[in-house]
Amino acid sequence: MAGVAVRRSGAPGGVRAVVLDLDGVLVDSLAVAREAFALAYAEVVGGGVAPVDEYCRHPGRYLPDVLRLMGLPAAMADPFVRESNRLAHLVTPVPGAAGLLGVLRGRGIGLAVATGRSGVRARDLLGRLDLLRLVDHVVGSDEVAHPKPAPDIVRRALELLDVAPADALMVGDAPSDLASARAAGVLAVAALWGESDAATLLAAGPDVVLAGLGELLPLCDPSCPAPGATPPGDRPATGGLAALGRGPDGVDGHAG
Repeated sequence: MAGVAVRRSGAPGGVRAVVLDLDGVLVDSLAVAREAFALAYAEVVGGGVAPVDEYCRHPGRYLPDVLRLMGLPAAMADPFVRESNRLAHLVTPVPGAAGLLGVLRGRGIGLAVATGRSGVRARDLLGRLDLLRLVDHVVGSDEVAHPKPAPDIVRRALELLDVAPADALMVGDAPSDLASARAAGVLAVAALWGESDAATLLAAGPDVVLAGLGELLPLCDPSCPAPGATPPGDRPATGGLAALGRGPDGVDGHAG
């Protein structure tokens, strides 16, 4: 079901900047993350079955925070990063990611990646996939005081882009992404093609729900003036493009 996107009021010039999560939104890295977590668990904890499924219930979150929430040793972080780097050649871009970023750049839209990974790891992966040249800034969770779901990472991205929250949106596939966006005062856009199931994302109360990456383009159409907001009681629809109007006061695809 296709819908018509309605941008909230307060952005008379339309969207000037897009902040994107990395894992699950721009790249498909879940299989690598699961394998790296299982190997790190075996190395540090030892026997038994690694709680990989529980780990995957914290998408978008910074790995040290996830380990703390799960009651696991912080020492798992180093082997996780080592194994993730070793397997990085298996990570692939989400289909259409490069083309979409290129179109948005051509429209003069500022682009930033705000990720649960460290900044170094995120930039390295984007470079490997030839996507780094298509974004203006990359902000890692280790480069802000408080990672997602706090607003710091989105605020830092907007600061680097020199764009006000009312003129920006954030695309994420995890409740922590949407919470970070909302707390920063930007439109919270849920990516259904990512690593969270639709029910989980809808329960997080996104402003916009996208079924595919290409559906982001109508939200950033420079020829389309920003209309007024829809009533705040409306729910976003799945399977297409729909938006909830929200005023400006309003765990990266996987933990990394």
